[in-house]
Amino acid sequence: MSADTTRRSLILALAAIPAAAALPGAAAALSVGQARELVDRVVGEINGVINSGRSVNAMIADFERIFARYADVPVIARSVLGPAARSASAAELAAYTEAFRGYMARKYGKRFREFAGAQIEVTGAQPVRTYFEVVSVARLRGQSPFEVRWQVSDRSGRDLFFNLIIEGVNMLAVERQEIGAMLDRRRGSLAAMTEDLRRAG
Repeated sequence: MSADTTRRSLILALAAIPAAAALPGAAAALSVGQARELVDRVVGEINGVINSGRSVNAMIADFERIFARYADVPVIARSVLGPAARSASAAELAAYTEAFRGYMARKYGKRFREFAGAQIEVTGAQPVRTYFEVVSVARLRGQSPFEVRWQVSDRSGRDLFFNLIIEGVNMLAVERQEIGAMLDRRRGSLAAMTEDLRRAG
């Protein structure tokens, strides 16, 4: 496995968070310190999971709880779905979002064992337009450290992260392509893709 592939897989496995578009008016009440505190908590829990020695299934369940607790899952799911989200009903979106969360946990959580001993450390935070960006460094055994940027807002009423940038790579593009291709194969049927997401991974 190449270093680039390992790095990308690590971040997806640890956070499974694709990127979202910049959110207007997202950072009105949130501060740099609060944004950094959020990512510190996430990083602490992620580090605990990947170094826990627990079974893959247990780590997947832990990961899904972290994802649900600290990520703006509805925003992420809609961003990955793209234009199809605008024509979906509220019920269809709710079912898809739930299936998407479990799909991401299973898909990437199975790779946790490959990253035992990895650590992510928060190194700084700053305001960027309408949200905050928290900078961290990921360290894998036998590889040079690399940067991970977390984008955080309180647009949904709580401090949540909605995007990851890994060495300049926007995770939205990766997951949007995959979900878009899955939807195309099902002739645009969100309901059919949702059912497949529940079984996939």
